[in-house]
Order: sequence, then structure tokens, then C-alpha cells
Amino acid sequence: MLSLDRQRRLLQHIRQNGSGNVTELARTLGVSASTVRRDLRDMNDRGLLTRVHGGASLSDADLEPVLTSREAEHSDEKRRIGEAATRFIRPGATILVTGGTTTEAMLPFLAGIENLTVVTNGLNIAYQLTRYPQIAVVVLGGVLRHEEMSLLGRIAEQVLSEFHIDVAVSSAYGIDPEAGLSGTNVTEAGTDRRMLQSAQTLVVLADASKVGRRGPVRLAASEQIDHLVTDVGAPPDALEAFRDKGIDVLAC
Repeated sequence: MLSLDRQRRLLQHIRQNGSGNVTELARTLGVSASTVRRDLRDMNDRGLLTRVHGGASLSDADLEPVLTSREAEHSDEKRRIGEAATRFIRPGATILVTGGTTTEAMLPFLAGIENLTVVTNGLNIAYQLTRYPQIAVVVLGGVLRHEEMSLLGRIAEQVLSEFHIDVAVSSAYGIDPEAGLSGTNVTEAGTDRRMLQSAQTLVVLADASKVGRRGPVRLAASEQIDHLVTDVGAPPDALEAFRDKGIDVLAC
């Protein structure tokens, strides 16, 4: 693989996921970790990304276009998934909504549910909910992860412990019958796990491109997931495997 093509694929991966670690990137491209490190240093020097310990993240200048791009991907499917997910939320509930473009697509459909309280660590989620003054919103504090617009760490986890969460609604980097719900960023994994464990019911929203995909960091075992909402393009064998594990699957 030529250097230019390799770097193009590296940048595409980081733009799609917000960040990437060296081991994951090397495995994805089928090259050595030393080659990836060399490419990341070169791309950092050219201002294409920001080199961080163990990998790379988006440069600040690239953040807004990436979020916009992710919102545009599978937008019709995300809207259907978001609307369908509201059937698991009852009036008067306190729900936790993690950051992400799929969970964001659900927000307009929450407006008709009475006496709803939304707890979130996603700044994009909180911002979009300003349109619906009838929904009470609690924003967890913490350290800002810029590329995902999410708040992480002990502060977020301590504030979360003050609430009784009826339903947690989470998007996914990947969800697999055997590997469960997975992400890509080790830094945010502790907060994500704590949030997903906080609720009586866990609902995962994932378009078909996420079903069967595994990230390097496990966030929740399949046994923790109560409902999976996806679209009709998801692989039928994977959906059947989820059902065999006792997960309620809704494909819309």
C-alpha cells in the first residue's frame, strides 16, 4: 500500500470514529505499528490530526465537519430507530442518554412523553434538548472529550450516582452477539460502563452498519442489554443470535 493511500485511510478512520489507537489502526490497515506511528507523526506535522499518547485524534479544525458528516450517515435509518426506541420509555421516567448521532436522532420523538427527565453526558444531546422546555435535563459534569462533545471521569460518575435511572439509551460503535456492546476509546470506557450499569433497562440503538462490528473496548456484555433497536438492513443471523441470548430485537 502506498504511503498516500495508507494515510488517506488512516484519516478516514479517525474522521469516522473521532480517534484511533495505534494497535487498532495497524490491524485495520494490515501494516506494522511502527508504520502507523510514522504516518501519524507525519500527519500531525501537516496539521491533519492531533497525535496523542497511543494514537491520534481529530484536530480541532476538523471537529465540526466530522460531526456533521456522521449525522448525515444513515440518517433515515437513525430517524426510524430513534422513533421506534421511544416505545420503551414511559411518562414520568428518568432516562440516561449517551452522546452520539443515533441517540440524538431520537430526541424529537421524546417531546410527546410527559414528565420526562433526561440525564446525559453528551453536550450535543443537551444542546438539542433546549428545543423542548417540557423535558427536564440534567448534564453530568466532567472532563470534556472534544471530538465527541462528551463529559467523562469521576465527576460525571459521582453526579450520576445521585439519580435513579429507569432506562439507559446508548448508541454503539459496534454490537456483536458474542462481544456485546463495544467502543474504541479506552479513556472514556470507565464512564461509559458506569452509565450503562446505572439503569434498570438498557436500550441500544445501532444502525445496520454497527451490527456485527467489534471495537477494541467492551462496554457492556450482551447479557446486560435488554433491547436492541436497529434497521431492517441488519444481518438476520446476527439478530437471531441476539434473540437467542434473550435480547428483545426491534428492526425498523
